[in-house]
Amino acid sequence: MLTHEDNELLCRVGPGTPMGDLMRQYWIPCLPSSEFPENDGPAKRMMLLGERFVMYRDSLGRMGAMAEACPHRGASMYFARNEECGLRCNYHGWKFDLDGTLVDLPTERSGSRAQQHFIDKVKIRAYPCHEVNHMIWVYLGPRETPPPFPLFEINTLPIENVDEPAVMMEEANWVQNMEGDLDSVHLNWLHRRLAADSPAPPSGIRGFWSPDPEPPELDVERTEYGAFYSSQRKWTDGQIWHRINQFIFPFHTMISVGKIVNLRSFVPLDDHHAMLISHSGSPLGPFPADQVRGRNAFDEVGGYEPRTNDPRSYFLTKANKRNDYHRDLEVEKTLMHSGIPFVLNLQDRAMTELMCSFDGEPLYDRTQENLGSTDAFVIAVRSQLINAAKRFRDNGQLPPNVEDVSFDRIRAASVLIPSDVDWKAHSKEARNADSGEAPSDDVPLIID
Repeated sequence: MLTHEDNELLCRVGPGTPMGDLMRQYWIPCLPSSEFPENDGPAKRMMLLGERFVMYRDSLGRMGAMAEACPHRGASMYFARNEECGLRCNYHGWKFDLDGTLVDLPTERSGSRAQQHFIDKVKIRAYPCHEVNHMIWVYLGPRETPPPFPLFEINTLPIENVDEPAVMMEEANWVQNMEGDLDSVHLNWLHRRLAADSPAPPSGIRGFWSPDPEPPELDVERTEYGAFYSSQRKWTDGQIWHRINQFIFPFHTMISVGKIVNLRSFVPLDDHHAMLISHSGSPLGPFPADQVRGRNAFDEVGGYEPRTNDPRSYFLTKANKRNDYHRDLEVEKTLMHSGIPFVLNLQDRAMTELMCSFDGEPLYDRTQENLGSTDAFVIAVRSQLINAAKRFRDNGQLPPNVEDVSFDRIRAASVLIPSDVDWKAHSKEARNADSGEAPSDDVPLIID
């Protein structure tokens, strides 16, 4: 278990917090490109790491982001007019371009010293944006020149090989949401069908099944970019099934799910809300039509709730904690260990969103835990994150994957090998995005 102090350091991400400061050194996936379908369309409110800003597509099709409060008298730039390569505040007409430069000041007389003074001195905080493969990333950090853009496979494949991202709002702290991806043993329970021959339920995919009655053994490897692990289960012919998943600083995971590659990002809006952005691609060619999900990922559980202009309402599924995530007790009796539909991470979300501190804050008090051997990866990732945040706070030392984006060229893998084979050596190429090979899928996640 963690101390109270380390739990606070791990979970809090607002301005001035050690973890928030660490995250601000990285490019952060923010919103799908589909949120901005036209040039000069209306701005959209957004929040990341407790910072409020607005995003927009300008007259030339470029993505921009700037602080929500106009530096004149604090009016929201959400209501600004998006015109001629800039946002013009609706309150008094101050206009700012993509870089945050004040380009028009109609509240002072043309050519006056006051007008020139404000144009020379006043800027609005602008956040660099990078748009690639249906996704917009932003940089919230202090550098004038951002770090290199991440080279994850989903960012470097041809756009026709990449699906639109599937996004789900999670109403709890980002850490407890992400830890579902760090936990392999819960597959044997939360996502499990009741029998090997149980058919798929009416909604969601057919459940997980393992021929090994024992929980998996975990072998964890800490790395300069984060960590990876193998969950090892005995296979029917005496071989060992290694399901190898990745954690990448500051909040990314990669899990083995078949012949596609993926990046899963647990992006904090604030301490109580995070977006799970699931972005998948096919190195083998155009993304398979039968797997295209994107914005339709949650259609079979009703899609999304109507949204407001509050970013915390974006991508909130109709199946949520207020209706028990559409739990079907008949399915729970006859087909699946959980009656919550197995649709992306909906089942996981049900487990983590109700984790609360004593006062009801959706940020779990980890001093109350009792961790076991199958929590080894959760323990390792917590330690990696806490140590990275402390090193940056105390010494200014950053994880090397901020600058060296070659660390991004990794994959998850599923390999089946004899018990006496070194799984790390055997899977080295399978974990390499530049191997030239298809994603390793010796055993599919859902066994027929």
